[in-house]
Amino acid sequence: MAKAKQTMYFCKECGYESAKWMGQCPACKTWNSMTEAPQTGTAGTSGHGKQTGSGSRPVNLSDVEEDAYERSSTGMKDLDRVLGGGLVRSSFLLVGGDPGIGKSTLLLQLCGNLSGMGRKVLYVSGEESERQIKMRAGRLGITGETSGEGSLKLLCETALLRIEQVLMSERPDVVVIDSIQTMFWEEAASTPGSVSQVRECTAVLLRLAKQEGFTIIIVGHVTKEGVVAGPRMLEHMVDTVLYFEGDKSARYRIVRSVKNRFGATGEIGVFSMQSNGLEEVENPSAYMLEGRPENASGDVVTCSVEGSRAMLLEIQALVYRTAFGMPRRTAIGTDVNRVNLLMAVLEKRAGLTLSDCDAYVNITGGMKLSEPALDLAIVMALASGARNRSLDPKTVVFGEVGLSGEVRGVSAPVKRLQEAVRQGFTSCILPTVSLDAVKSDPEGPELMKKVRVIGVENLDQALTLV
Repeated sequence: MAKAKQTMYFCKECGYESAKWMGQCPACKTWNSMTEAPQTGTAGTSGHGKQTGSGSRPVNLSDVEEDAYERSSTGMKDLDRVLGGGLVRSSFLLVGGDPGIGKSTLLLQLCGNLSGMGRKVLYVSGEESERQIKMRAGRLGITGETSGEGSLKLLCETALLRIEQVLMSERPDVVVIDSIQTMFWEEAASTPGSVSQVRECTAVLLRLAKQEGFTIIIVGHVTKEGVVAGPRMLEHMVDTVLYFEGDKSARYRIVRSVKNRFGATGEIGVFSMQSNGLEEVENPSAYMLEGRPENASGDVVTCSVEGSRAMLLEIQALVYRTAFGMPRRTAIGTDVNRVNLLMAVLEKRAGLTLSDCDAYVNITGGMKLSEPALDLAIVMALASGARNRSLDPKTVVFGEVGLSGEVRGVSAPVKRLQEAVRQGFTSCILPTVSLDAVKSDPEGPELMKKVRVIGVENLDQALTLV
């Protein structure tokens, strides 16, 4: 007599599995999230799980085709930079972002560009009808007219089995799935959007991408914590993870690469949301500094390196005596705990009294950064705001601040100086260690002729310039 399968339970929020039901998930501490796992549809028993391992055999490394992962341009320079040079054939990409941030708009523009360059594209939507997609395409100026063998076809479907049949018959080059949470695999006996459904649907699409040569892009909704909804393993299964960031009320959007098997991570692309869709921002530094006040206290310009791109940003600090017993500290665009730490260093090492002051720090434009190279700029902005003195508006500041008040070196100082010179800044305050690195660089002496470079070793030296 065959032994009955043991009933398993899993958490709908994090995917934690248990042999017995529990009121609270031990992993994510969520109440009433444990549900019974289906007896079919797991990776080891489902139909697609069997197909994944059938016919596999080892091959010599020398026998692998060198052009197996050829790249193709997306028609957007910033998106190509984030992807490491363009879309890779047979790759599997995940695009996440807040609702209404512009994910569907970006991908529809991508589909229009690819079809215009002779690629066969299939846009699969589980959230909208053909008419809704046609209306958005009209606003974006996408007519559907293609060149050569290119085509742009729409499919409004949620049943993944039907989508697989269409893919095998149409054989498109690029497939967009909007979104993975709406897809449904019949062998997984659970509701669409659940952990098991998202996991199984992703496994099916991954097999199609690797075995059939499709380039598949899936859209993933994010939770209130800012991570892609569903099991965390979803990000481990795909080749590339892109996050679409930005405030919906702001003019710009940022595409950031947090995982990329075919290129560098941390790269960003900056786009501007216009009435006719997303447009690339060719000069992000000038875009971020637009409308900057002149000779205002607490206002400092810094330079951040995201991936291979250096970008100037404006940091503002407002410091004044508190009217309450407990001072208030607020930070927008950076970690408030880091700001509290830097204020403690200012008070202990530089003798600047801030314990009875409210402090507000803002990285203008809605950028969210955590790079340590911004420390010195935040410190000088706080000191400028507290003393009500303005810094030279043509000065760029960057450097990491330690707990002893020392100013430590940062990465890519030459690249930061080049961006400052390109934007017309005439002086730069940076760590002495980084200054030595600039002098030893082949391009360093020529840069130092164009900009006045001031090296500082500690906070005392830096604050004499405010």
